[in-house]
Amino acid sequence: MFDVDEASRALGIELVEAADGHAVARMRVTPAMVNGHSITHGGYVFLLADTTFACACNSHGPVAVAAGAEISFVAASRLGDELVATAEERTRYGRSGIYDVTVRRGGAAGAVIAEFRGRSRVIQREQDTE
Repeated sequence: MFDVDEASRALGIELVEAADGHAVARMRVTPAMVNGHSITHGGYVFLLADTTFACACNSHGPVAVAAGAEISFVAASRLGDELVATAEERTRYGRSGIYDVTVRRGGAAGAVIAEFRGRSRVIQREQDTE
């Protein structure tokens, strides 16, 4: 799925790992991602978290899409920062799932930038092979 995600790849998002309801992705903040306050525009932080969520909820095989999501911005990031998002599955029930994503500056020990919660919905049983 990530290999054909032009939106995420065009922003330089790199998928570090994805398996069994877990995913890690990273992105470097570029000049195009900085807003008028000289901080990362929240839409780009959301996009990184959403991409990581998508990789986690699709790691089980059936095609899943977002049914909803929310984000809380905790701290600012700036030009040149590397943001690392880690998604963890909280639960799956029927065709639905809940995933939490933490976005940090500079990796696992870095400051928390945002907390994201996504709700997924399986829309078909198997991914298309074409």
